[in-house]
Amino acid sequence: MDRSRIRRTILAAAVALLPFATPGVAQERFITVASTTSTVNSGLFEAILPAFTEETGIGVRVVSQGTGQALETGRRGDADVVFVHSRPAEEQFVAEGYGVARIPVMYNDFVVVGPQADPAGIAGGSDSVAALAAIAQARALFASRGDDSGTHQAEKRLWEAAGVSPEGSWYRETGSGMGTTLNIAAEMPAYALTDRGTWLSFENKADLEILVEGDRRLFNQYGVILVSPERHPHVKADDARAFIDWLVSPEGQGAIAGYTIGGEQLFFPNADEPGA
Repeated sequence: MDRSRIRRTILAAAVALLPFATPGVAQERFITVASTTSTVNSGLFEAILPAFTEETGIGVRVVSQGTGQALETGRRGDADVVFVHSRPAEEQFVAEGYGVARIPVMYNDFVVVGPQADPAGIAGGSDSVAALAAIAQARALFASRGDDSGTHQAEKRLWEAAGVSPEGSWYRETGSGMGTTLNIAAEMPAYALTDRGTWLSFENKADLEILVEGDRRLFNQYGVILVSPERHPHVKADDARAFIDWLVSPEGQGAIAGYTIGGEQLFFPNADEPGA
């Protein structure tokens, strides 16, 4: 893929990183949520936030970032809530005093996608670690987000389990969100790790398809955290707590469960599951 096409794709992603606001809502009263790109790219927020705002009168402005960046936004106090998907990083965020508590909300899974030609021969497998090892051995093109997102962190854990330090011309780090990375993978074409929610909502699949799924190591849990008002007194703690309480309430969990694309559910609520 030529450099100009990559630049156009990355520019499109930059536009997608602009804050998302609850549609049709006056924003005099609002909270800011720093959240992973998958919750935005999948269309989840657009589907569920209007119900929260209608019930509470609180608007929601979403800053769409990778998990690592979203947590940094929370550390700076530039968000009231973080809603991300990397439990070790979330627990560290709370342990360092930047967040009040980590609360589970929902889950889905990651999948390995790739071209139909499948040069690494991984199609139909359910062992994600063996699949990545095969991709590395074949030196088949792999598009990585490379952005310290929850997906990138999950990918790095899989490479480590495979005993592979990915490097070389076959391993391409995009430094971008999931949608942009999938666009680049589709154009190369290349393998990639993606969350299922973004994949289902992604329209430019070209000849990419899901090749590996169903591995327990591909489980993808999401958690929500109130940014500490003690560390950042300007945090809108009451309204932020109202948002978190709604997400884990029967109404919020029902809204999450009810969001589908083509009849397929994207996220599965599990706020009441101990240890999630």
